[in-house]
Amino acid sequence: MERSDVLIVGGGIGGLAAALELADERTVTVLSKDDFSESATHHAQGGVAAVVSPEDSFEDHARDTIEAGAGLCNPDVVRLCVEEGPARIRKLFEWGVEFSPARERGSSPYDLGREGGHSKRRVLHVEDMTGRALMKSLVARAVEHPNVRLLPRHFAIDLLLQSKAEHRFGTGTERCLGVYAMDVARDRFLPFVADATVLATGGAGKLYLYTSNPDVATGDGVAMAFRAGAKVANMEFFQFHPTCLFHPKAKNFLISEALRGEGGVLRLKSGESFMERYHPLASLAPRDVVARSIDREMKRTGDSYVLLDMTAQEPDFLAERFPNIMEACSRFGVDLRNDPIPVVPAAHYCCGGVLTDTWGQTTIPGLYACGEVANTGLHGANRLASNSLLEALVFAHRAARHIAGDGAESPLGRQIEIPPWSLGYARMTDEAVVINQNWDDIRRIMWNYVGIVRSNLRLERARRRADLLLDEVREDYWRYYPSPDLLELRNIATVARIVIESATSRRESRGLHFNLDYPRPEEGLEPRGTVLWRGMR
Repeated sequence: MERSDVLIVGGGIGGLAAALELADERTVTVLSKDDFSESATHHAQGGVAAVVSPEDSFEDHARDTIEAGAGLCNPDVVRLCVEEGPARIRKLFEWGVEFSPARERGSSPYDLGREGGHSKRRVLHVEDMTGRALMKSLVARAVEHPNVRLLPRHFAIDLLLQSKAEHRFGTGTERCLGVYAMDVARDRFLPFVADATVLATGGAGKLYLYTSNPDVATGDGVAMAFRAGAKVANMEFFQFHPTCLFHPKAKNFLISEALRGEGGVLRLKSGESFMERYHPLASLAPRDVVARSIDREMKRTGDSYVLLDMTAQEPDFLAERFPNIMEACSRFGVDLRNDPIPVVPAAHYCCGGVLTDTWGQTTIPGLYACGEVANTGLHGANRLASNSLLEALVFAHRAARHIAGDGAESPLGRQIEIPPWSLGYARMTDEAVVINQNWDDIRRIMWNYVGIVRSNLRLERARRRADLLLDEVREDYWRYYPSPDLLELRNIATVARIVIESATSRRESRGLHFNLDYPRPEEGLEPRGTVLWRGMR
């Protein structure tokens, strides 16, 4: 058994920020199922939205966030995140992050980007490699701290609940005590016990056939929390990034929102711009509008992609502002200075997640969540661009302060005996093809039936197929020796079923959820969230 004061599951910005916030007062263990470079944060190109310019205001940022959220943002959470944003930026400076400076002398010392849905320039960035810079600084800081232990290639399998060990303790109160995890390198299974556990496992983009997310984004935290009985909310709201590079060899390469913010124009293959037909902001429209518009134009024309045209911009500006994107595109024969970029929509960000309060507490005592795995109320039915890193930082800080202030004392005391992991009668599988087939089936079902545009018929077909697949996956989980592929399959099958159920229950179109049978928002009713939990009726 491994023990620390706080256990954090996930090694992106949320997990590392929470670890650093706690490290001076608590011992912290951070589990990452892969290397710490494999996270959505590491691949983030855009930046962090925060009010740091006198030309901007909390009111403007809050208004933009709420407008993008299509009626489902929690105004108190929006205000909280917006107002705490500048302090979190200052903390990043303390941790060694250096944002790109302003190119010209002005009211802000930083080069502030503007992205879709923002009325002002407020996105701090490090060229077009913000996530990489954030992770480099945070990992370096965490490695140096004596109270932080980073454990890569440790796959959290399930939450360790007090009820599972009740016969050892004789208590009757449910509480999260940590997780059971697989040490992948050593092929062993261990309980990790802590007074407080923080889920920071990121998103679930690998639910879909086409995604901008890294391979680790398989919804592990949502699946674990749901199986343990925690409430999850608004899982029908999956954001599809409108512009991923279209090329057979360009796996998951995102073309940042910032390109449209810096004058990029969306065009058909014929060269005709088309976003003016769908939104007053044209190519600067919010992501859900842009993704649906591209999807509609592709279906109308039969084209496999559309074009994002940056050729009107100065070549020197493109090279300075987007060096990573320029270099990546050039590898696939696209020169931003002279060629429009072929792009398609892809699954990008889950606005739903494990339900939390304003301190990051879930509905299971002792369990917190921050980052994309959480549903805090900030994003509502659609996320405003670059608010995700802001949310992760704010709620990592708030969860850490709550844990430190509460003392995070386990009611079971320090002498805790935890049942070891039991493999039962599990055997090694010689049929990896079955796992691969089910992976492919789930992702195609989600893409074809629960994608950018949905309908009652598509959702019903998805439900029937997902139920069969989930039953098969559960049987395999208990029958075979666990492998990372099987564990991830179990999680995406669980989360797929949650997304389908959430989408089916929403009989309207709102934000990121568009149903052809209910093409408008419900009228005369207060907008509602979708909350699910295991065993609900």
